[in-house]
Amino acid sequence: MENLRGALMMTLAMAAFAIEDALVKNLTGGMAPGQIIAVIGAGGALILAAWLKSRGIPLFLPELRERAPMIRLGFEVFGTACYTSSLALIPLTTASAVIQATPLVVALGGAVFLGQAVGWRRWGAILVGLAGVLLILRPTGDSFQLATLLAFGGMMGLAGRDIATRAIGGQLSGVHLSLVAFLALIPAGILMAVFSGQGLVVPSARDAALLGVCVGFGLGGYLAIVAATRAGDVAFTSSFRYFRMVFAVIIGFFVFAERPDLPTLIGTAIVIGAGLFILMRERRTRRFTPGT
Repeated sequence: MENLRGALMMTLAMAAFAIEDALVKNLTGGMAPGQIIAVIGAGGALILAAWLKSRGIPLFLPELRERAPMIRLGFEVFGTACYTSSLALIPLTTASAVIQATPLVVALGGAVFLGQAVGWRRWGAILVGLAGVLLILRPTGDSFQLATLLAFGGMMGLAGRDIATRAIGGQLSGVHLSLVAFLALIPAGILMAVFSGQGLVVPSARDAALLGVCVGFGLGGYLAIVAATRAGDVAFTSSFRYFRMVFAVIIGFFVFAERPDLPTLIGTAIVIGAGLFILMRERRTRRFTPGT
């Protein structure tokens, strides 16, 4: 029953994030990605700060200034900036396909930087999955878009964030880490908007409403993913992260009239398959022998 609850929460989180991506993409037509990032950061920080204050929990802890949380924060800002910028320039399905490789890079980074045991099967799956990413990007093909590298940068940044989170351990809550991340997005987004030459604009009533909905879906996805990781087997519930791509394809098709080409679909299938294999191996390794 717990596994079922965890799977449901993870699926809801992925749906929320896919909808948030679509709303952001819609907003980039009349607003700089940096301004969108800054507003979402302000809204998210305000809500999380209010939640902490209502429970009498300090907003900031001394541990947040330590090296690992600061590295995490840097990766978070970089990844969010790159990925949000990519949504303005490339199809939603392409950006979502690239982001599916995040667990592969996290597994790779865990082995290289954290000394986690990874056997030859998982190494093989990582390499196959990264080949799938190359198939999506096609850096040497005529259809290659330089802006796709922004999605790749976003994926690398978010993977770095997750690796740094593992190094932090359990002394800091996810709410505190998310609060400082949202706060950091405010100046980062403003600087992005100014230096991009697009500047800041006064949102229309429609855009202001969409920004509010973005904040709601973003925080809703965050809360759902926290609930998912606390229910059932982590490897099992994590496999439902890939439903984000399913939702992205549906939204891209019906809202943005996107039609992913065959190499993109094949590459996405390879990435997802490799990620699922790694999750299964991690689950098996925890139950039996390490390093396989």
